[in-house]
Amino acid sequence: MGSLFHTPVRTVLLCGAALAPPAAAGCSGGHGGHGTDGAPAAKEATIEQLAQRTGCTLTGTRKAAELRQGQCKTGKGRYVLVSFTSDKTRDSWLTEAKPWGGTYLVGPKWVAVATPQILETLRKDVGGKIVKGDDHGGGGGGQHGAGHGG
Repeated sequence: MGSLFHTPVRTVLLCGAALAPPAAAGCSGGHGGHGTDGAPAAKEATIEQLAQRTGCTLTGTRKAAELRQGQCKTGKGRYVLVSFTSDKTRDSWLTEAKPWGGTYLVGPKWVAVATPQILETLRKDVGGKIVKGDDHGGGGGGQHGAGHGG
């Protein structure tokens, strides 16, 4: 059960310190946009605004110099919301996070982390683009980025 948050939360905390150096953009452009699939265009938002739009009360909020994160649990499922000071900071975080696996819903200056099914549901509320982290292959249920060891 806790595996959903183990890697993403650890990644958020570990990557917070690594945001200062420039890194290659992990995801640029494509923040929702035109809504041809019914999803709204993604808009810049704080984690509080994202939580409100997805019907959650934030818990476990943390703040670092260039990001804020909080956890949500609703009828939609459990997910982590992260907001950044800039898209460049978000892209640097994604570059560091994607090798750990996982799936991310990416919008302007924010990311949500959860299972693909939950992110598809959240996308209907906040827009954004779903981005997958590296596939580590090999067993373990795969639903939460299995294969990361520990």
